[in-house]
Amino acid sequence: MLLQKTDEELIQLDKELLWHPYTSMSHPTPHFLVKKAEGTRITLSNNKTLIDGMSSWWSVIHGYNHPSINAAMKSQIDNFSHVMFGGLTHEPAVELADKLIKITPTELKRVFFSDSGSVSVEVALKMAIQYWHTAGTPNKKKFITPRNGYHGDTFAAMSVCDPINGMHGLFKGTLTEQFFIPSPPTGIDLPVDENYIDDIKQLMENHHEEIAGFILEPVVQNAGGMRFYNPMYLDRIRELCDNFNILLIFDEIATGFGRTGKMFATNHSSITPDIMCVGKALTGGYITLAATITNDKVALGISDKGGVFMHGPTFMGNPLACSAANASLSLLASYDLENLISNIETTLKKHLNKCKTLPNVADVRCFGAIGVVELTNPIDHHQIQPLLVEQGVWIRPFGKLIYLMPPFIINDQEIEVLGKAIYNVISSLEQS
Repeated sequence: MLLQKTDEELIQLDKELLWHPYTSMSHPTPHFLVKKAEGTRITLSNNKTLIDGMSSWWSVIHGYNHPSINAAMKSQIDNFSHVMFGGLTHEPAVELADKLIKITPTELKRVFFSDSGSVSVEVALKMAIQYWHTAGTPNKKKFITPRNGYHGDTFAAMSVCDPINGMHGLFKGTLTEQFFIPSPPTGIDLPVDENYIDDIKQLMENHHEEIAGFILEPVVQNAGGMRFYNPMYLDRIRELCDNFNILLIFDEIATGFGRTGKMFATNHSSITPDIMCVGKALTGGYITLAATITNDKVALGISDKGGVFMHGPTFMGNPLACSAANASLSLLASYDLENLISNIETTLKKHLNKCKTLPNVADVRCFGAIGVVELTNPIDHHQIQPLLVEQGVWIRPFGKLIYLMPPFIINDQEIEVLGKAIYNVISSLEQS
């Protein structure tokens, strides 16, 4: 039995058998064996405890092993863990849809569940294309999206990720070629660049007859560089989409459920998208689940004359996942969310701004429960990951970025430890 193997043997077997995300099989980055996770702490098999600065890819917002979510899932599994969603339904899914509709912008009224964030984007793109097909304009099947965007690793989602700076450049020629515009100019408080808006308008004037939708990450471009921009761009893009008969799609998979200081990044603006994708923190990071939420215009348009939306994941509306999500949303509702995230932002700024004094730091920026230290040169994961673990923290950098997206239950002292760890590791890299 595997449980009889030593930790070293398990790590070696992992290297031989498992292909981890964004990792080479022949030259893998270090992996650390986890024994337990509780609250904000991850305990390794050697009993070393790490403060989690990642929320396990931005999803574990309430911390690990939360008693409320544990209880909800244990209760559900005693009834049934899964039934097919075709022709059957269940209370956890109905409850979750009701909760989502109550906390998302008013005009969003229909919920389609799927397995993951990337698939929720696939669903959104399919919805847009099928909507226009049903409306009698089948040529509208392409999308506009900003550069430096990231929307997932499945094929349609890859097509709307940055084609040059993103991770999917080698698939050029196999992906649908979309319309790309420059990234929204960075700076939360900087005024809207009218030239940028004019360029989008010109693209829409030239190609609106073939464009089904405009997809973007509202306010924060995440995996494309942790870039923050003025929410007023959303209002202006909404206006252009309305003028040119284009559906607006927001990818809130990373930004949803409080990460930016509002329940959704959309709430920093005064507008509502036609379609919104959510995932990651939806279940509090317990189990994979996503949702594509849309308005009546799209849902009833696709369904005109008995039309059927052609998508149906096997584990759609999984009861265990819905139960976890219901418990997670109840926890969120119990928080003074804006004050909670504001305090995290203030503390992140306090402890990360010290990095500005280091020569190889290009920028430090924080927004909501997101803190970013951008270096002047790309990071060597093989070198930096063990150094961070030695400091007692779990942080997974990428590109030139060492960033934090901690659980919402983190305290000021733990953020201080994370900030000091980043400072110490960057300093050690300069000296080596």
